[in-house]
Amino acid sequence: MNDTHATDRFAEFRALHRPGAPLVLPNAWDHASAAALVAAGFRAVGTTSLGVAAAAGKPDATGDTRAETLALARGLSRLDALVSVDIEGGFGGGPDEVGALAAELAALGVVGVNLEDGRPDGSLARPEEQCALIRAVKAAAPALFLNARTDTYWLPGHAAETEARALAYQEAGADGLFVPGLQDRPALAGLVSVLRVPLNVLYSPGGASVPELAGLGVGRVSTGSLLFRTALHGAVAAARAVAEGTPLAVDGVPGYAEADRLAEAFAPGPEV
Repeated sequence: MNDTHATDRFAEFRALHRPGAPLVLPNAWDHASAAALVAAGFRAVGTTSLGVAAAAGKPDATGDTRAETLALARGLSRLDALVSVDIEGGFGGGPDEVGALAAELAALGVVGVNLEDGRPDGSLARPEEQCALIRAVKAAAPALFLNARTDTYWLPGHAAETEARALAYQEAGADGLFVPGLQDRPALAGLVSVLRVPLNVLYSPGGASVPELAGLGVGRVSTGSLLFRTALHGAVAAARAVAEGTPLAVDGVPGYAEADRLAEAFAPGPEV
């Protein structure tokens, strides 16, 4: 990949994180879902660790999908899109291994990664350990947008740690902070006010809308596993409709040829 082109892509992705006009980042789980999102007009696409793991027949957040995540990243790198990859907690690696993974992803053309402090045993990494991983990523791939995720709102009893961890990760070099599960509007606004980097929020049906989140100063809104879970629901609902002889809504469903053409987005192109 041409170095100037790569630099432009990193800069373009970074510029999409605008507090008050947030990037809406849909999360794909395979080649077809990513290509469909790009075809629908989304310039940037993330991956969802749950979708990647479930598609491979593995549980999420156990650090066991490094190979599947890299394989998907290689495929998505051929899309005309800005791709951010969820690397969970670094797949169990220490600073050297996680830094090497970040460098490999950046070399593929991936422009961002999500790195979380939740661990497979249900605990949170010690802040100093997580900061070491963050520093390793930034040392190995300085241009990569590192979205540092803290699971303080997903693990009981840790919400009070959120600001301290966010500030520590910011000082370690994180380019954005992600706090899934944080929905309280005053708490969102308060966290935005103490950060120098964009705050990423996980969209929640029934929670704050994107315009509301924009008004609070949020810089990025991710869909997480929502699209994957919605697709599963839709597939089961369609199968039941066929089996039960009830009407099946097909308006907007891609035809065979249209779905098949999604693969063309992944045809190997010339090296540049």
